[in-house]
Amino acid sequence: MTKELEFAPLDHVVYPTHGVGQVTSIEEQEISGMALTLYVVDFSHEKMTLRVPIKQAKNVGMRALSSPKKMKNALETLKGRARIKRTMWSRRAQEYEAKINSGDPIQIAEVVRDLHRNEDQPDQSYSERQIYEAALVRLSRELAVVEQIEADAAAEKVQKVLKAA
Repeated sequence: MTKELEFAPLDHVVYPTHGVGQVTSIEEQEISGMALTLYVVDFSHEKMTLRVPIKQAKNVGMRALSSPKKMKNALETLKGRARIKRTMWSRRAQEYEAKINSGDPIQIAEVVRDLHRNEDQPDQSYSERQIYEAALVRLSRELAVVEQIEADAAAEKVQKVLKAA
């Protein structure tokens, strides 16, 4: 390991399709006769451990946590006006899933904003609710780690911004 590593053990990272995880160690493994250096990333909220080859970390979209400024921009996005396209739900659902899996907090905030319903608005369908909850959880978890607060407090903060919008 002569090359400078981007992440170290105990660093929090964001893996696009799984959200916030923590690098627990860096290990060497031989896979199919090739020696690989791997980040071992623990996603405690999903009870999952992922091993990511160091050389592939960038390619798969693994990144450091967002800056407080970027999270502030994501919260500002929540205050914007919901932009719901008049296309088939299945097409919109695919677009929302793609935004969530991008790992970009601003795109995730757009999904939360677009699918949020106030008490006086009609109920969401089951699939709308599932996508909304997934986006809300993903955004809240990153906000919690960036601001060093509990996940529940981060979710409440997001909800408060949505209600004020």
